[in-house]
Amino acid sequence: MKGENFTVWTFFFLEGFYPKLEIVLFVFSLVMYLVTLLGNNTLILITIRDSRLHTPVYLFLGNISFMDICYTSASIPTLLVNLLSSQKTIVFSGCALQMYLSLAMGSTECVLLAVKAYDRYVAICNPLRYSIIMNRQVCAQMASVSWGTGCLTALLETSFALQVPLCGNLIDHVTCGILAVLKLACTSSLLMDMIMLVISMLLLPIPVLLIFISYVFILSPMLRISSAEGRNKAFSTCGAHLTVVILYHGATLSMYLKPSSSNSREIDKIISLLYGVLTPMLNPITYSLRNKEVRDAVKKLLGKIRLYQTHENL
Repeated sequence: MKGENFTVWTFFFLEGFYPKLEIVLFVFSLVMYLVTLLGNNTLILITIRDSRLHTPVYLFLGNISFMDICYTSASIPTLLVNLLSSQKTIVFSGCALQMYLSLAMGSTECVLLAVKAYDRYVAICNPLRYSIIMNRQVCAQMASVSWGTGCLTALLETSFALQVPLCGNLIDHVTCGILAVLKLACTSSLLMDMIMLVISMLLLPIPVLLIFISYVFILSPMLRISSAEGRNKAFSTCGAHLTVVILYHGATLSMYLKPSSSNSREIDKIISLLYGVLTPMLNPITYSLRNKEVRDAVKKLLGKIRLYQTHENL
């Protein structure tokens, strides 16, 4: 269809990686996707079934695990199919859905990571009032605000991006990310640029700053905890959270805030793949390795599974 010399595209081609790398990347992505599904589903299951994990920190962790499943499932299956295909295509509606889900899940996680930092601040700096301040209703409201912020900002960005006239349908990327699609724009849009800038500032530097401020206040009380067990527990939960923050925001900031260059296209694709597969896979591993409560809950679940299998074989 033609209109004012602009074409309304019904599908897009994805550039992909170098052909020689595609089999290796397929195996790499498939293994990591399966580990991501296994790890995050396990975390969600144990936070629901184990009463010891019915606390705010694990409520937020369960939300992040669910987001990681949604985020990877929105893009990785299509990526896996395209890595084995000679013609890498995606229909317009699929591209729009992929763009929206990646923005919504990523934006929500940015807010939730800041909320988790506040949760750690209250737990360590005001432990006697922790259960009052971070009660079930407050936690549910915080999680809802995080989801609402992420989903609404993603809807705004996606809606405006899909209205921008495109002068081609070859996306020089492995997924339908908003930045990759907007590179096809026929003309620059000041409104779209302003929306992207404002939302990026709200969801990237500001949450990172809030996390940094929270840990500035957390550090001194954490060092003053008298018992070794309490201090180790504080360091394990805070250390796991900080590791996830560094992994997540490090990849995000490098992808969104670095200057564009034609020489960095392959690097952009690799960063996008790491951001989309590696970080969601490492989240449950990081929390499991650094948190005794999670490890104990996993052992308890595995024990029940083995017991059930034993009864089935009798």
